Amino acid sequence: MDAFFRTHMYLVEHTNAPVRRTLMDEIDWKDRMIGIKGTRGVGKTTFLLQYAKEKFAPDDTQCLYINMNNFYFQGRGIADFAGEFYRRGGKVLLIDQVFKQPYWSKELRKCYDSYPNLKIVFTGSSVMRLKEENPELNGIVKSYNLRGFSFREFINLQTGNDFKPYTLDEILHNHEHIVKRILPKVSPAKFFQNYIHHGFYPFFLENRNFSENLLKTMNMMTEVDILLIKQMELKYLTKIKKLFYMLAVDGPKSPNISQLAHEIETSRATVMNYIKNLADARLINIIYPTGQTFPKKPAKVMLHNSNLMYAIYPIKAERQDAMETFFVNSLWKDHHINVGIKDGYYIIDNKMKFRVCDAENTKIRYSSDTIYARYHTEVGKDNKIPLWLLGFLY
Repeated sequence: MDAFFRTHMYLVEHTNAPVRRTLMDEIDWKDRMIGIKGTRGVGKTTFLLQYAKEKFAPDDTQCLYINMNNFYFQGRGIADFAGEFYRRGGKVLLIDQVFKQPYWSKELRKCYDSYPNLKIVFTGSSVMRLKEENPELNGIVKSYNLRGFSFREFINLQTGNDFKPYTLDEILHNHEHIVKRILPKVSPAKFFQNYIHHGFYPFFLENRNFSENLLKTMNMMTEVDILLIKQMELKYLTKIKKLFYMLAVDGPKSPNISQLAHEIETSRATVMNYIKNLADARLINIIYPTGQTFPKKPAKVMLHNSNLMYAIYPIKAERQDAMETFFVNSLWKDHHINVGIKDGYYIIDNKMKFRVCDAENTKIRYSSDTIYARYHTEVGKDNKIPLWLLGFLY
């Protein structure tokens, strides 16, 4: 146990979160069982350590961070370890990559029932269905999602500003005033393309080749987050990877399920299941017409964020596709997104009609019943809003 405390103290002392994530204030930390899901590479480990740093002194043994990657836990269960920690006065146990432990959900339930004054905060993959697939956690776990950097967080990091997030309603009704508060301090256009290319994943800060790092991360998403957690056989990995590549290269559009099934030599139903797995892993987003959902064929499949586009096939990254991908990813956290009547159109929350378009396109006929999210501009007016501002939603 002392070795774990020494590791905890070292990690907390050397943790430097460059941007304080808004999720830190959205979580109700009074809950006893908190699950934090997120795609690989968005900073879940740093988030746990930052929580420990904010709430406890580094040498305070009431809080302990552990990682299930440690081989020690191959021979000892979570509940047994938590019991020893609890008896030594432990109050908060932070468990990273909980899914690496066999029967982890049953172990967490045992902790919850046996140690009433112990709080457990754990991280897991975005593909995990905490309540649906783990009934023993029903009613006791509060689940949250940690996302990659928003454009707002990216700008704050690059400029040292502390811009706050806005709701969609605030942006729609007050975007002209909001922009006037931002533009004197920073020019978003100077940072927008960098964000589109590499700003979503915090590891762009590391002194390594970003694209190579992202490709490695994408492989881990398919090999671990999909195969391991979904308990799929290794022989299906090449089919999933090939499907993902084909969807990525095709760009945002309705997939030809029959053609894809033929290409990867499997059934239509299996292709749809693979597409759902890729969406759960936050590698793609699947968008339906209003009123439809899985397992129906999606009206549009696009990569989860624009950084993935440039890592997979940079010469195919079209500007309009990247802008639509940014739009969908920015709204995905708190809003329901459906495809609209034509390319570039989307229905948000079953009522608002949006069009993602180029402000420099002089052929667009503007309509009063549509909100235009426009790129190639820093300012907007009335129902024409600057697209970059939607990156301030979280």
